Amino acid sequence: MNNEKMSFNILTNCCSSPESILEESNLPTVIVGAGPVGLAAAAHLAAKNEQFLIIEAGPTVGHNILKWGHVRLFSPWQYNIDKVALKLLEESHWKAPVMKRLPFGKDLVEDYLIPLANLPQINPFIKLNAKVVAISKQGMDKMKDANRDGQSFILYIEEEGTTERIEAKAVIDATGTWAQPNPVNADNVWTKGEELLSPHITYGIPNIKESERIKFEQKRVAVVGGGHSAINTILELAELEGTEIVWILRKNRVEEVYGGESRDALPARGQLGSRIHQLVDSGKISVHTPFLVNEISKENGKLTIHGTMKNERYSIDNIDEIIANTGSRPNFSFLREIRLDIDSAIESVSALAPLIDPNIHSCGTVRPHGEAELRQPEKNFYLVGMKSYGRAPTFLMATGYEQVRSIVAHLTGDQDAAKRVELDLPETGVCSTNIGGKSSCC
Repeated sequence: MNNEKMSFNILTNCCSSPESILEESNLPTVIVGAGPVGLAAAAHLAAKNEQFLIIEAGPTVGHNILKWGHVRLFSPWQYNIDKVALKLLEESHWKAPVMKRLPFGKDLVEDYLIPLANLPQINPFIKLNAKVVAISKQGMDKMKDANRDGQSFILYIEEEGTTERIEAKAVIDATGTWAQPNPVNADNVWTKGEELLSPHITYGIPNIKESERIKFEQKRVAVVGGGHSAINTILELAELEGTEIVWILRKNRVEEVYGGESRDALPARGQLGSRIHQLVDSGKISVHTPFLVNEISKENGKLTIHGTMKNERYSIDNIDEIIANTGSRPNFSFLREIRLDIDSAIESVSALAPLIDPNIHSCGTVRPHGEAELRQPEKNFYLVGMKSYGRAPTFLMATGYEQVRSIVAHLTGDQDAAKRVELDLPETGVCSTNIGGKSSCC
């Protein structure tokens, strides 16, 4: 990306006057993260001729998505493309995919995000291989109140071994949660023992059929997790020659993960539940549930997973590899000087917590929300996309597009549009199974 074309104020050793009035400034809105939601925010700002800058830590847009590029999405193309981004792409004579097809992660990047990022309205304003290490308010620490809302944001960016400071009038944090996986430990605490055994633990969804096949074929592999990522992983492992699968879940019963199956409004998601149901019934998977992992040890090249099952001590031995599909969490470390309102349990934006709590809601009972719900104590600072949901697993890409549409409308003074709901989704309520009257989400 050609960053020399940027016309707004990028700071290195100086700052604008502390008395500057943000509403009249030519400062950009800075978007952190060039995934689907971050690029959608850029498209909305570009459509309104607003100054913006995208900061992406990876070498390409959609960098984290490429890590699961071999995985097919549940929802078809029509729900994975932002409407304003679509309009900009169509004006550039972009070749659209078949909207009813289900894309893989790699398709999402190559056929949508890269063409979007290459548009002349967006391309000059993307900085790749640039990591945001801190965000603050100009000349102020977190405790100072005086004229706080009138001060610009200062972002500290590490790029090619140097640190620069960038000034912004608003910040949209779309960094997601993929790069911060949860540990295998059932207490959700990272231990030194787990970190030392990391060469034998894969976090996320490995490319089992291709690049990582040799790592798991003819091995005894433990999969930890009870969500759709774990199901995808197990279904691919089941196709390998001579691979023995051990499935570790924290749920009371394995039936809780099957979901709506044929009743699911997203057929691809329902099919996952049906396929794993059949595989478990066939006896090809050794299921251990409810099993809580406490420790992992290694002896003679083999792993032993220690913990409790049904309140009794329990161990599973002779494991070659572990795949952890245990979810992820947001990273707030670079936001220490920003005033945030974060739910203490879910680590989501506080106003969203009652709407998305997986202890209460299934995937289809989250109502649309926008700028008002995402508003933070720090004026013009927003967490969006997966990061706004914290640890909750119910996020849908189209929800993120609606978030940034509303936020950009607010930032550009269109309060009616900011309050309006424009989210168009299929009914996704059938994604849970009622066991003993309790809803168990995805």
